[in-house]
Amino acid sequence: MTLVKESPAVVKASPAPPAAARRRGRRENLAGYLFMSPWIVGFLLLTAGPMVASLYFAFTDYNLFSSPKWVGLDNFTRMFDDSRWQKSVEVTAKYVVIGTPLKLLLALGVALLLAQSRRGQAFYRAAFYAPSLIGASVSIALVWRALFSDDAIVDRSLRLFGVEIGGWVGDPGWVLYCLVALTVWQFGAPMVIFLAGLKQVPRELYEAAEVDGAGPLRRFWYITLPMISPVVFFNVLLETIHSFQIFGSAYVISPNGNCGPADAVLVYTCYLYQKGFDEAQMGFASAMAWMLLLAVALVTAVLFWSQKKWVHYEEDAR
Repeated sequence: MTLVKESPAVVKASPAPPAAARRRGRRENLAGYLFMSPWIVGFLLLTAGPMVASLYFAFTDYNLFSSPKWVGLDNFTRMFDDSRWQKSVEVTAKYVVIGTPLKLLLALGVALLLAQSRRGQAFYRAAFYAPSLIGASVSIALVWRALFSDDAIVDRSLRLFGVEIGGWVGDPGWVLYCLVALTVWQFGAPMVIFLAGLKQVPRELYEAAEVDGAGPLRRFWYITLPMISPVVFFNVLLETIHSFQIFGSAYVISPNGNCGPADAVLVYTCYLYQKGFDEAQMGFASAMAWMLLLAVALVTAVLFWSQKKWVHYEEDAR
């Protein structure tokens, strides 16, 4: 056996002194903070600062033109005596309960179809995702209002089947469903997430179920849903929070931007906008904003609590 001796020219690097290592660490940290400084400044000035200010204004009588006056919990107690605030809570809850499940069901159904190999698959995926790229813009809401107006294309099409509505936008009983239809139409984002989850389901499970004689419905219920339950939870959580924050579409679709008729689409954020900017009651509007934050936090907490009973993660099976 030949032993190879280490060349005397090879000099092992000695570890740096502790003081030098600390100085180098401080320089690296300083460089990191410098790179992060634009985000930190933006967060403090545009997010954290306004949040702290709105929390203070929530306990004051502030109209944007005079100094705020401390009123304690008056703004919060006034909410429960305000009939329009109660109406906004009712409309928002109805929109969340109807719009969110319909959007997710449609997204899951289309994702199941697109998960199968077929010709033109890339085109169909892009076509179904396109409405989500547009987002809830003012232009789309204006087009949607024109489509569902009296004697417009939707009204004429329904007339062919003997359904006479007379315009969804001007009818208090139908305008909210017009808003829900716009939300459901933009199902592309959750569809893509569902599609990614479906691609992760092992094909061996389906093959084993087919050998055991399980039909499509049983395979979907006992294999697909449990395997994609984390993705379902993520979409439910995300879309629920988005539904609580609906504003632009409701404001534009309603005639004259008054969230009507008869406050039919008076969603919570729309009433908050009216109180803060139309009536200059910024203290009351700030209190409404914090109540919305508490409501969303409560719903989020309930969803996280419930996930223990129906969401199955990979590590749970080990």
